[in-house]
Amino acid sequence: MAAAMVTTAVQQTPTIDEPVYVATAADYLHEHRIRYNAEHPPLGKLVVAAGVALADPHVDPHFSGDQTDAGRHLLYASGNDPWRLMLWARLPVIVLTLLFGLVVFAFARDLAGPVPALAALALYAFSPDVIAHGSLATLDVPAAGFLLTSAWLLWRARRTGRARRYLPLAGAALGAALATKMSALPAVPVYMALAVWSVGPRRVRRAVAAAAVVAVTAVTVVWLTYLVVDPRLRWDPRQTHVPVVHGLRGLLVRLLPLPEAYRDGMRMQFGLENQTWAGFLFGHAYSGSRWYYLPVALVVKTPLGMLALWAAGAAALVAVRRLRPAAPYVLVPAAVLLASAMTGSRNFGTRYAVFLPMFLAVAGGCVLAVRWRWRRVATWTLVAFVAVSSLRTFPYYLPYSNEAFGGPAKTHLRLHDSNVDWGQDLGRLADRLHGRYAGERVWLVYKGSGVPSFYGIHASDPRHAPLRKVHGVMAVSDSAAARAKGPLARLIRSSHEVDEVGHSITIYQR
Repeated sequence: MAAAMVTTAVQQTPTIDEPVYVATAADYLHEHRIRYNAEHPPLGKLVVAAGVALADPHVDPHFSGDQTDAGRHLLYASGNDPWRLMLWARLPVIVLTLLFGLVVFAFARDLAGPVPALAALALYAFSPDVIAHGSLATLDVPAAGFLLTSAWLLWRARRTGRARRYLPLAGAALGAALATKMSALPAVPVYMALAVWSVGPRRVRRAVAAAAVVAVTAVTVVWLTYLVVDPRLRWDPRQTHVPVVHGLRGLLVRLLPLPEAYRDGMRMQFGLENQTWAGFLFGHAYSGSRWYYLPVALVVKTPLGMLALWAAGAAALVAVRRLRPAAPYVLVPAAVLLASAMTGSRNFGTRYAVFLPMFLAVAGGCVLAVRWRWRRVATWTLVAFVAVSSLRTFPYYLPYSNEAFGGPAKTHLRLHDSNVDWGQDLGRLADRLHGRYAGERVWLVYKGSGVPSFYGIHASDPRHAPLRKVHGVMAVSDSAAARAKGPLARLIRSSHEVDEVGHSITIYQR
């Protein structure tokens, strides 16, 4: 897993979101303020900042653009090497992802023993989604991993009877998740209930105290992350657009005992949720969201053996008597988080549900605890199938899809955005153009944050030229092709597909 993630981190150019997070991390280090990317809390970017600090990039103190421009400026216009800077920014997330694998192992070992724990760890380590997003300087895997860690620590509080030791740690892990992504907020009531359940709901005073310890610790961690960035908590909402939120959501935001910057970030997230976004599913481009998008996308992008072990593991947690007490700690958080993610307005990828390969890896390992004659052979056969499927996609983990849907080369026919093409293959495209299409006229429709000219791609946008004048090589990001209409759709229909790069960019000849 480490080899796969490091290889991916070395080879991939910046994805769409990464430059913003890297620029924000650099701003934290140099200016000690909350200015960019206020719609997300600071902790995940502080993790990235550990790598950025080691890279020691040059930061332009006079730059005054928005967060998107800041990321592009830092990488491509400040005298920095974007390959080196992005690798250093990604390494802390890679280390954290590997550590979460140890949590998966420990959780499954507590439930079913060391051999099931190895099976759970194998499912985690070969998960294409975890490898893909664990190798990026983004927030999805850190937030999901902190949630898993909190659930495991709550289970330890129940299993060992040492609530005083584990409840504060569980609260700290929950606070770390909240301080990384606000999408962790729906888990708070679940974890409060689990804290109560861990000490026994009949002991009213202890139950209330347990919930209070988890809640207070989590809130404290959130405050501390903002204080680490700026001890004076300077936050000016006038420096960005903070929408007004009314109704129940507005009341919730006002009541939360969290920093003002956090609450304004929630308002920004609610504003984003109120927008209409573009989606793409199984060849159909649409506006808005589909409630079934994430479950369908997960079926496409999860190895078939993993899907089988997820289902069997969930059934085992419910059916096996000695495992049943752990079901609320493994299955309920995952179900609540998935239900919450399904209501979101942004159908952009399975990264919004990357917690599932973590929680359900624990469940999948528990299949070995079932008293069934063929359980060992069946389980390890499916794990081997997962491993082979994952290894076959190396090093193209973002566009992975399983064999039932044609593998990574066919993912772009069914999904778009971070499921397949997140701008990660600009460097590979440059190598392909220089090696196989040297001297030809190049046209480019690129959906991403990279700067093509930096990689030696000197191309024109074919959508801004008369159709009859577009001749030569035309490279199109698959996310752009998925929703192509107007001039781009006509260009693609009248061109001949000749090549592809990283299963995310298609090359046409005209």
